Amino acid sequence: MTTPTLRVLSLGAGVQSTALALMACRGDLPGLDGAIFADTGWEPAAVYAQVDRLAVELGRAGIPLYRVSNGNVRADSLDPAHRFVSVPYFTQAPDGSKGMARRQCTSEYKLVPINRKVRELLGAKAPTFRTVPKGRVAEQWIGFSTDEVYRVNDRRENRYTIKRYPLLELGLSRKDCERWLKVLGWGHTVKSACIGCPFHGNAYWREMREHRPVEWADACEFDRRIRKGGASAPPLNGEAFLHSSRVPLELAPIDRVTRKEWGDRQLDIFDELAEQGDFDGCSPYGCRSGAPVTDREAA
Repeated sequence: MTTPTLRVLSLGAGVQSTALALMACRGDLPGLDGAIFADTGWEPAAVYAQVDRLAVELGRAGIPLYRVSNGNVRADSLDPAHRFVSVPYFTQAPDGSKGMARRQCTSEYKLVPINRKVRELLGAKAPTFRTVPKGRVAEQWIGFSTDEVYRVNDRRENRYTIKRYPLLELGLSRKDCERWLKVLGWGHTVKSACIGCPFHGNAYWREMREHRPVEWADACEFDRRIRKGGASAPPLNGEAFLHSSRVPLELAPIDRVTRKEWGDRQLDIFDELAEQGDFDGCSPYGCRSGAPVTDREAA
């Protein structure tokens, strides 16, 4: 078995990765050498506040937090001069047929900057940080819990990282992590995902509209501007939307409570509203849209 040169946490700042970060800070999971947060440039304000709060705890434990970025997904999507990156918009052709665009945004704005930082930490030299010295390998902690075991993929994606899933080793589910954070006094942990992610469920959109009007207005305005797809791509033969109903976001039927939401409410009225999308936001290692499009720098 390869002995890792260092251990890093891919920090999304959602429930599971927050639990892993704090376990490392407490020494419950020893050996973490750093945490990496990939900033898409369009996270909700509450996520940035969560990352700032984690930075303090990690700093106290002597664990550096690295914030990396490969641009601003919102600005880049609307910039005709920027290299085209496909976002998984919901599409509808003139004949009424429905589809979905490919997902490249996760690779471009999360995997690429995370892997670039890992290579740098392993000793790759500037300015490209491409070549990792032979024999250096990073153990990459990923916050999949027992209810997400179907997301696990142990396939080696490159020669310089080895994936590890500490929550699976501990037998912890997402609910277990929530309870642990509550006992710790950490309080509510927000979902990490772009403001205008097409995978938000109705409950998330409602919460944004009712409690975060500035972010809601931003998402609606962005939705109006992507009707023909990315600004640097050939115009769609049809239209693109953020909501699965394929109508403008401000008109979308987000007040409709889904069967799953109703069932979850019946099980536990104190739970936060259930969502159709991923609870913990956009993971670069398990987005529900499927495997990300491979990027030359992500490998």
